[in-house]
Amino acid sequence: MPARLLLDAHALVWYADNSLLLPEALRHELDDVQNECVVSIASFWELATLTNLGRITLLPDLATLLAQVRANGFRILPLEDAHLVCYAALPQVLNHRDPFDRLLIAQAPSEDLTLISRDNKFAQYPGLKVRWN
Repeated sequence: MPARLLLDAHALVWYADNSLLLPEALRHELDDVQNECVVSIASFWELATLTNLGRITLLPDLATLLAQVRANGFRILPLEDAHLVCYAALPQVLNHRDPFDRLLIAQAPSEDLTLISRDNKFAQYPGLKVRWN
């Protein structure tokens, strides 16, 4: 059965950069056209915010990254009403208030996606399907 995967921002950047920080087996899974790979618009918003704050430098730039994601056949997931309703109902967990992460946490179950992230804080959310953390 094909996988349905939602990439966190760092997973997306590491995939685009061919970084060794992304496990090779996961890279092959993301390259497999049988799988549905999804990137939230919230991740692009996060990357734009971090770039504007000078906390990261995106290479390639955001416009190129957006084009690359589409060229790779990944779907860009917009924010929908159901995602925002789920976001509003999320429990507050210890030391995790990142609004971008919490949007992904709301989107993943709403869309029946497995979240791909190295962030171990995602494990605090019951029922969330997460891999690689």
